[in-house]
Amino acid sequence: MSTERRAPLDRGRVAETALRLLNETGLDGLTLRAIAGELDVKAPALYWHFKDKQALLDEMATEMYRRMVAGTSLDPADTWRERLLKVNRGLRTALLGYRDGAKVFSGSRFTGLDHARHMEADLRVLTGAGLTLAQAVHAGRTATAYTVGFVTEEQGVRPLPGERREGFDVEERAHRMAGFPLAAAAGHLLFDGYDAQFEEGLALVVAGVGARYGLG
Repeated sequence: MSTERRAPLDRGRVAETALRLLNETGLDGLTLRAIAGELDVKAPALYWHFKDKQALLDEMATEMYRRMVAGTSLDPADTWRERLLKVNRGLRTALLGYRDGAKVFSGSRFTGLDHARHMEADLRVLTGAGLTLAQAVHAGRTATAYTVGFVTEEQGVRPLPGERREGFDVEERAHRMAGFPLAAAAGHLLFDGYDAQFEEGLALVVAGVGARYGLG
């Protein structure tokens, strides 16, 4: 009989395993049964930690957020522009690390209060630049919504870096749409060069915040 002891099953271990499996199966294929099998336990054991799959997704999104914050260098002296740019670049990088990462993150409810300290710091930077709290919330939420939406679309074409879904060949698309030259040419801007696409869109969002609220 083996005397090897397994690590105790806890929320963190379950979420870590789920995030790892996510890259193999995608969100649709991620089941509690598959996660339990990977952990070598029966599926009901997971219900001691998560009441349903959405509760697990909430914990996965929270862990993604923790890793995003750990990998993003923020400075209390950041300008409001620098802070919006840094936070959303970090968010995109974190989401791209997982197949369907943006779908998992979108609409999830953070567990615990890990995010509150960082949200407080971001809001202090924005309100310190002259925004009201409501304006700061609108600015941050709009930038975040842009980032999550962008990555959702990006992962619809490239589920993971280096992968590309069938049916998104830009040259083939241009050939089919030859009768619509502007729309055909737009394919290179829509389905290639995602880093540049993201930066241009984020710059538009930040410029819009500045223009809307009269920030220098």
